[in-house]
Amino acid sequence: MPAPAALPRRAAAEFVGTAALLVIVVGSGIQAAALAADTGTALIANSAASAVGLGLIITLFGPLSGAHLNPVVTLVSWWTRRTGGEGLTGPEAALYVASQAAGAVGGAVLAEAMFGRVPGVLATQVRDGGHLLVGEVVATAGLVLVIEGLGRIGRPRLIPAAVAAYIGAAIWFTSSGSFANPAGTLGRAFSDSFTGIAPASLPGFVAAQLVGGVLGVVLSLLLYGRPRREVIGTLATTPLNSGYKAVS
Repeated sequence: MPAPAALPRRAAAEFVGTAALLVIVVGSGIQAAALAADTGTALIANSAASAVGLGLIITLFGPLSGAHLNPVVTLVSWWTRRTGGEGLTGPEAALYVASQAAGAVGGAVLAEAMFGRVPGVLATQVRDGGHLLVGEVVATAGLVLVIEGLGRIGRPRLIPAAVAAYIGAAIWFTSSGSFANPAGTLGRAFSDSFTGIAPASLPGFVAAQLVGGVLGVVLSLLLYGRPRREVIGTLATTPLNSGYKAVS
């Protein structure tokens, strides 16, 4: 089996992968809003592009870093496998999260520049209200459950398609539009567009996403139990070891 990629290369993969994800999410939102007068039509285009792009990014970067692209996914991976000897260490997880945050901001700014807009303008779309936060809890918990569930039943290679399909659906069935990603949420604050979120709304969304991550772990433990050591060892020989994990 090939040796795992060096940490700098994995961090670079998380940076580039998360930046690419934000280019897709923000860029398709800008394009959809410009071409479609109807909000529903714009959302169909944005959700389809986001789902397809996410699946491709996970497939491409999964073998390098696990394609977490999401601090919640990284923290869940670190927490659930910290005693198995096969997961990320604390410093590695911290570097992943920093790379994801930087990549998300860079990707959003690049998308703005690519469409001839002034880059770095903060979003003005306020997203508040308890119902939206409930939506973020549900969206993030479901994402974690999909990733952990497939890993624990021995089907990690289904994760790219499953995560892409879940996010595409969750954009529609959750009240918040399924941000489900603290780094992605931060990046969207740097785009005053269809997919943007005002900085004032960030704390509530990020807190809800962290709660959703915990809920997702609890549900995976309840439904599938703790990962057996032999299962962790098996996962270590596949692209799931660092994750094959992602999010929007």
